[in-house]
This record gives sequence, structure tokens and C-alpha cells, in this order.
Amino acid sequence: MIIDERIQGYMDSLDTGNADYLNRIEREALLTRVPVIKAETQRFLKLILAIKKPEQILEIGTAVGFSALFMEHYNPVCCNITTIENYEKRIPVARENFKAAGKEKEILLLEGDAGSILPTLNETFDFIFLDAAKGQYVYFLPELLRLLRGGGILVTDNVLQDGDVVESRFAVTRRNRTIHKRMRQYLYEVTHNDALISAVLPIGDGLAVSTKKE
Repeated sequence: MIIDERIQGYMDSLDTGNADYLNRIEREALLTRVPVIKAETQRFLKLILAIKKPEQILEIGTAVGFSALFMEHYNPVCCNITTIENYEKRIPVARENFKAAGKEKEILLLEGDAGSILPTLNETFDFIFLDAAKGQYVYFLPELLRLLRGGGILVTDNVLQDGDVVESRFAVTRRNRTIHKRMRQYLYEVTHNDALISAVLPIGDGLAVSTKKE
């Protein structure tokens, strides 16, 4: 928890909820310990989608398809979503969720490692949602910048790592030190890149929100 629990609880009490089929997918994901975007992140995405109205969306990290379906549902305009997933056990679950929602035409699922797939993409996107292997974010960034249109928005999830990102590398567990180092590198890059205007926000487990200069 990054912010005070009482404040978080109050904000959660104001939540207007989601569509029933999204609630079902979220419940099933949590029961099987598949991470999905936090409620406060969901609220932020609803807002940013309503403002930006993106027609072409790229997502890195499909999991079981909740966030892709969430973005398609709450985007006020018709859109196409390309989403990438590498974990083979989650891919059929995501495909089944897309099929059950009747969104197979709107959502294209690419199977494999994003580091290999991103360089093969030629179209550009006006909204990118990055929620994959945290230690790979900094390596994905050059391709994401290439694929993001001028004026487009990049939202990166889980950048504060439950607050660990502010700690010394020696204060985090040894197995997390590489991710810790790379996340700090990523945050420095997105906030100091001349092509971007970025802010790091204490929403959910931390969001980095960037827009590419026109």
C-alpha cells in the first residue's frame, strides 16, 4: 500500500463498479492468483481513455485478458487492441475470455516474448499500456517510443513496487535487486527522455504516465 489505507478505503467506497462480465473475469483471476490491474488503476484508465479516446491500443502483458477487455469496454470510441502475452498457460484463458465477450475481432492477441515481437510491429499506436515483466521495461522502451504516435500516451503499471523502488538496492531482497535496479533505470529514462513528458503517480502500485511530444 503506497498511500494511507483509510484514504484508499474512502476512495474505493466511491467506485461505481464495472460491467458484470469484467467482474467475473476479475474474480476468477484473483481466485487463481493471476494479477490484474488494481481498482484505483482501473479508475484512472477509465478517465484517461475517456479523455484520449484512442483508436489504436497496444498492450504488453495480456495475462487472462482482463485489462484488454476493460480498455475496450470503457473506451468511448471503437478501437483495435493488440496485446502481447508470453506465458503459455494464460494465453488460452485470455482467448476464451475474448471469445465469451464477443471481442475476438477487436482484440488481436500475439503470442510470444514482447522483446521479439515489438520490433516486428510497423503500425503506430495512440495508447500503450505496459504491464509485463518489470525487469524488461527499460529494454522495451526504445521500441515503445518508436510505436507511440506523437501526442500518444504510454501508461506503465507497477513502477513503485510496493514502495521498494525508493529503497537502497541493499534494502530489498537479493532476488529482487535486478528488477529494482532496472525499474529505477526505466523511471529515469521516461522522466528524462526529450521525446516525452512524464509523471510518476502513486496510483495502485505506481503508474508512470507519459505523452510523446508532437
